Amino acid sequence: MAATGCAAPGRSGTPSAAGCGPVTATVDDADVDPVRPAPTPALPATVRSGDGTTVTVDDVSRILPVNLHGSIAEIVFGLGLGGNVIGRGTSTTFPAAAHLPVVTPGGHDLSAEAVLDLDPSVVLVDDGVGPPEVLRQLRAAGVPVVQVRAEPTLDGVPAHIRAVAAALGVPGAGERLVTRVQSETAEARRAAPAGRAPRIAFLYLRGTAGVYLIGGRGAGSDAMIEAIGGVDAGSAAGLSRFRPLTSEGLINAAPDVILVMSAGLASVGGVDGLVKLPGVAQTPAGANRRVVDMADGTLLTFGVRSGRVVQALARAVYSCEDPS
Repeated sequence: MAATGCAAPGRSGTPSAAGCGPVTATVDDADVDPVRPAPTPALPATVRSGDGTTVTVDDVSRILPVNLHGSIAEIVFGLGLGGNVIGRGTSTTFPAAAHLPVVTPGGHDLSAEAVLDLDPSVVLVDDGVGPPEVLRQLRAAGVPVVQVRAEPTLDGVPAHIRAVAAALGVPGAGERLVTRVQSETAEARRAAPAGRAPRIAFLYLRGTAGVYLIGGRGAGSDAMIEAIGGVDAGSAAGLSRFRPLTSEGLINAAPDVILVMSAGLASVGGVDGLVKLPGVAQTPAGANRRVVDMADGTLLTFGVRSGRVVQALARAVYSCEDPS
């Protein structure tokens, strides 16, 4: 997808890569690399769950990690305990976990029956997974359930890793993994081209359900956009979290690039369908068909592959820009 000499000035002189068209951001190595040597869990491990409950874990032979964006499963595999994982949520899509049964068939809500059928020794969730009555039902059945507070930022990844590692009795492996992830993420941030700050709007699209949102401050997409040296158009327009997409709002945001998740793009009929949404064609990104998509289970995961994800996103966004 690389091209040169096709950048055209966008808002405030920012290159908008006119004529370069859409790009799919792909992580070079899509799988999770575990720390080595594999750790030996020190059990029992007693931790304070994110919901305020004290939980003791004395068996990690059958781990069930489920969270909104799939990062907990990434962390468990990164800690060298992937062989103990018995199931996954729909957001866990990396190759090593693809064979595992899904316990969130309806999206991100747990099915108590599906979980109990797998006979887990510990369940790890974040505060985006529920419903609460299912978590209470699992605990009443004697299953340790540890909730980890999720923070959709790159800076929040180390604390997430440490919380999971503590619950599984492998804090030393957690520190090794934190060091590696921080190093990879810092390297990816340093590699972002200097002096270029394209305005990038993240759109969350579910065309089959009629859901069209734009991300702003705290949506998670802003962290990824800023990590590659871009300006989050939603945040710059004063938006927070996710807001309904309006033609006026998107035109005022004036993105040079539109960032979407791959399944969301497909749900509106690809780039051809996207530019037909109200306001899209009237932006520099829409006029130039400057759309970057990335796999749903990758872009906003904030797990142990974060450095590689930032690198892949930067390559896709800047692939068409003139290096001079």
